[in-house]
Amino acid sequence: MANCHTLFATDFNSIIRLNDSKRKSLKKSRKALRDRIRKYFRENKPYELQPKFSSQGSMVIDTIIEPIPRKEKIDGKEQTVLYYDVDDGVYFIGNQFDRKAVQTYHNWIREAVDGHTAIPAKDKNTCVRTLFADGHNIDHPIYFKDGSVPELAHMAKGFTQSDPKAFRDWFEVQVKDKPQLRRLVRYIKAWCDYRKFTRPDQKLPSGFIMTILTCQNYYAHDRDDIALKETLVLIKDALRRNFTCYRPTIDTTENLLIEYWNHRVSLIEQLGVFITNGNAALEERNHKKACGHWQKSFGDRFPCQNAKDEDENLSSVYLSSVASNSRPYAQ
Repeated sequence: MANCHTLFATDFNSIIRLNDSKRKSLKKSRKALRDRIRKYFRENKPYELQPKFSSQGSMVIDTIIEPIPRKEKIDGKEQTVLYYDVDDGVYFIGNQFDRKAVQTYHNWIREAVDGHTAIPAKDKNTCVRTLFADGHNIDHPIYFKDGSVPELAHMAKGFTQSDPKAFRDWFEVQVKDKPQLRRLVRYIKAWCDYRKFTRPDQKLPSGFIMTILTCQNYYAHDRDDIALKETLVLIKDALRRNFTCYRPTIDTTENLLIEYWNHRVSLIEQLGVFITNGNAALEERNHKKACGHWQKSFGDRFPCQNAKDEDENLSSVYLSSVASNSRPYAQ
């Protein structure tokens, strides 16, 4: 079979990883919103606890991906939009006597950010969202901290323990000395993005959930194409046995897949198709044809233009054939 490791680890990874210029632009937007929120509290709530900030989410752990551009009509004009989220936690640190109601905090943050863009700010259960014209948004989850564990101001659940820093620390332990694992998270998120682009009617778990599942079912290999396919096999079989994904940090009893229960059959089937495409690529001797099988899961962003139209040597074919038929730990 054709060895597509370089196409994954070097070429595709460079295509889907958010580039430095966009990171710089996002950080600039994040800073502007922080300054706006600080100014609002200084001028309107000078005697209340003043907000502090801590970045969280996929940009911090470097698994954020470049989304597939979408063409949509906005105000009657067709524009290119990019759907991705950046999370910036807002923290109020004090004692329980200083704590306000969940709705109060959401109202304050929404009032602070509203008007920063032409699109009205959106209040969600878990955050206040600022939407930008190009489709990306910056989310502000709100926390109150009195002690070691912050509490998220959740509109439906009230104040619930939640510690994004603990998750970041957990993830960094998972990927320590394993740069391949971070790449696999990006590949699987890129697959989700392509599925949402081509089949928006099919609901897929969040990037946060897919990150946890990838870490918990990681299969290491010298080649990214084999490691990806085997990791997918482990994820699929884990979900088929028990459709759960527990948060690895507080609250560890929370099954994050509960809201996807009605979509479990579809998700497992979609993972099966992903694996089938991977198997076909691993069984194919010709690089160009193997790349074409991967494109079925990633779209034309997967760089087949860099693949050579030639056959792999027999020893590599044997290795790939073994990998394409293996089912590690799966029953």
